[in-house]
Amino acid sequence: MSDVNEKTVYIMGHKNPDTDSVVSAAAYANLKQLMGCNKYVAVRGGKLSPQTEYIFARFNVPVPQYISDMIPKVTYYMNRDVRAVLGGTSLWNAITEMESMNTKVIPVVNTDGTYCSLLNYNAFAHNILKILNPETSTLFSTNIRLITETLNAQQILGYNTEELFKCVIIVVSDSIETFRRTLALHTPENAVIITADRADVQEYSIESGVRALVLSSGTSFNKELREKAEKKGVSVLISPYRSAETAMLVMYSAPASEMADASVKPVKMHDTLRYIRPLLNKTANRTLPVIDDLGMLIGTISESDLLAEPNTDVILVDHNELTQALEGIENYTIREVIDHHRLNNLNTKEPISFINKPVGATCTIIVSLYRQNRVPIPKNIAGILLAGILADTLSLQSATVTPEDKDTAVYLSNITNLDIEQLGREVLSAANKLGSRSAIEIIEQDMKEYNEAGVVFTVSQIEVESLEEITERKDEFLKELEIERRSHDALFCAVLVTDVIKLTSIMIIAGKSEFLRILEFPVKGSGVYILRGIVSRKKQLVPLLTEQIEKLTASH
Repeated sequence: MSDVNEKTVYIMGHKNPDTDSVVSAAAYANLKQLMGCNKYVAVRGGKLSPQTEYIFARFNVPVPQYISDMIPKVTYYMNRDVRAVLGGTSLWNAITEMESMNTKVIPVVNTDGTYCSLLNYNAFAHNILKILNPETSTLFSTNIRLITETLNAQQILGYNTEELFKCVIIVVSDSIETFRRTLALHTPENAVIITADRADVQEYSIESGVRALVLSSGTSFNKELREKAEKKGVSVLISPYRSAETAMLVMYSAPASEMADASVKPVKMHDTLRYIRPLLNKTANRTLPVIDDLGMLIGTISESDLLAEPNTDVILVDHNELTQALEGIENYTIREVIDHHRLNNLNTKEPISFINKPVGATCTIIVSLYRQNRVPIPKNIAGILLAGILADTLSLQSATVTPEDKDTAVYLSNITNLDIEQLGREVLSAANKLGSRSAIEIIEQDMKEYNEAGVVFTVSQIEVESLEEITERKDEFLKELEIERRSHDALFCAVLVTDVIKLTSIMIIAGKSEFLRILEFPVKGSGVYILRGIVSRKKQLVPLLTEQIEKLTASH
């Protein structure tokens, strides 16, 4: 199990994030990093609204990275602290590396870092046995450099040391006549002759133009034979080992790439655990290499990794309801919650830091955490925090606004030297640019799912400068809301459309007929209701809708 301090911690808002949610995640990750916690990363689960895009671009702050869900994937369980060997590494050195790491597998990579194959004891044992089998003539590739390194040999002469060749090992202990007949059965250019102080064998090997002559047991080399070897281009090595040991080690000079298992295909970091489990079961050592989109090796994943805790924890900002979180969030440890909404039935395995304050924006709470920890707020971060507060409180005009929000806005305006009213107009104007965006895109931009007494419903919110812009498209919105209702198996799906100039709203709703019949709001048209003075989803509209739901359930 990874040490908890080494885990990556994702800071995230709800799955359809508004400006307050995304800004809070980015600013809180910045605070953690300024406090020396570099493993904290701001992420987001949905597409940014035009308003949020404008704010991050305006203050030149990187947008939190996008993740589609938190369904268990390779990236959350993989081992990133992995060493690999180049394909040109000798088998002997690769095995030595495996032993030093106390592992049964080691990835083999190409010179550019891309994955090649997986070396494991099963693979190289199988290949070595094929070479040792006297009834087969299996050869293996190697070169003079690898042989020299594996033997720790003294190189007397070396020619074409990097050139791979199909090696045949001949250990000479028989008579010279027998040796001649044996060598005649092979191509001399592929032969590595191992002998000790047999001058006749040495001379005949050189005259035959063998690839290499290896003198075992530290045997010295005759100068006259050296001149002949130079003329013939025969490499000569002196091995510190006896002939049998030398022959064995030469076999281990084969490149790791040749002795590894190339049939083990890699997986990618965003592959799901459901997808890779069957692949793991098919591998001899229950381990798979992990690559990125360019084929670069970035880690491994094994069955034991899947039994450990994931290498990622989460911090939730601007919500505390799992129904509003990214899919799969229940598989991870929630370390903290920072929110300004009502409490829901969030359960955690261990005690956590839970901050919930009745303020107008989560950004207000984030600013207080900077101040409590005595960490100066960078000017660009102060800019997005101020914009986040103004966005979530309708430029400090919402019913949710508190004195703390107003004081915090003044504090941030001092840091940024920005006029609150002017920035507020810019932020709200950016939110109103609906343009040619489709109804479903607008609905899903800031949609929250709720569950009251077993009844599911969703409420989206958008802000406009003119309600007519939406009412003219009400049929389009009603159609998409009904599709959403059916997909969520919900009682109803609604969108709160707020006029930021007049500070009033309308609601477009698609729902089951028994619920629509008991709604007590003034009707503007089929599926459209007038909500005078209502601008807050969480503090005004959702409580009213909850009352209506209670009436419905009580009557059944």
